[in-house]
Amino acid sequence: MENPVLIAVIGGTGLYEIEGLRDIEERVIHTPWGQPSDAIRIGRLGDRQVAFLSRHGRGHRYNPTQVPARANIWALKSLGVFWVISVSAVGSLRSEIEPCHFVIPDQIIDRTYRRPATFYEEIAIHVGFSHPFHPMLADLLYQACQEEQMPAHRGGTYVCIEGPMFSTKAESQLYRSWGASVVGMTAIPEAKLAREAEMCYATVALATDYDVWKEEEYVQVDQVMQNLARNIENVRRVIGRAVGAIPLGTEERCDASRALETAILTDPSQIDPQVRQDLALFLGKYLPGQP
Repeated sequence: MENPVLIAVIGGTGLYEIEGLRDIEERVIHTPWGQPSDAIRIGRLGDRQVAFLSRHGRGHRYNPTQVPARANIWALKSLGVFWVISVSAVGSLRSEIEPCHFVIPDQIIDRTYRRPATFYEEIAIHVGFSHPFHPMLADLLYQACQEEQMPAHRGGTYVCIEGPMFSTKAESQLYRSWGASVVGMTAIPEAKLAREAEMCYATVALATDYDVWKEEEYVQVDQVMQNLARNIENVRRVIGRAVGAIPLGTEERCDASRALETAILTDPSQIDPQVRQDLALFLGKYLPGQP
């Protein structure tokens, strides 16, 4: 691939662009799973080339269930992206995680039920997902938070709910009883698809509220947006520092680049030519012959 763009940032609610991205080129990419959420903006952040994608699209067109996650990940992979930094707004389930704190989670509980969560619906591929956020990239993000003197928490479980409604009080208390740290609506299927695409993926979660377990009667969108607005400049600084610290040139040594190595069960001779063509971006190095 000529001049691959190795680093991507997926911006969540409130983060629709990256300040400081210069020499910007927009790419409209067509994928086997339709159009991504938005045109992908490619530019330079510091001395690094970065692709930026707004998860919900400019103008926040997509609710969490409707985000075209498969198209988003396929499009980024087609550019050569390996390192993916995701930014997500979440509710806090722990008193020590205060609104406007950052969380770098290490685990996910999937409570979604309406979203396509795999590229491999027509063949049998079983990818390991025990560490849904890559530990090395997560550590790098946490270090960037510390260096920028942001209140941040390393580790914890992200409960991903379907939405678009926020949790009931009973649900919020249930997630706390599980030991979860934050609740959000966007980490799934994004993290699963990034793993299936052999990408190194981690999330910066921005706590906007205490969900409804504490004293709140409701989570209010205006409250969420006010706290996001307070934190957007902070997360931009963290992203800029983290992007500059990514160890480019180590992609092939990262275990994320081998996620599919032992995961394919279907006999290649039994894969439909169109399916093979659609998946060649991910499986080409493992499947002999041409689609």
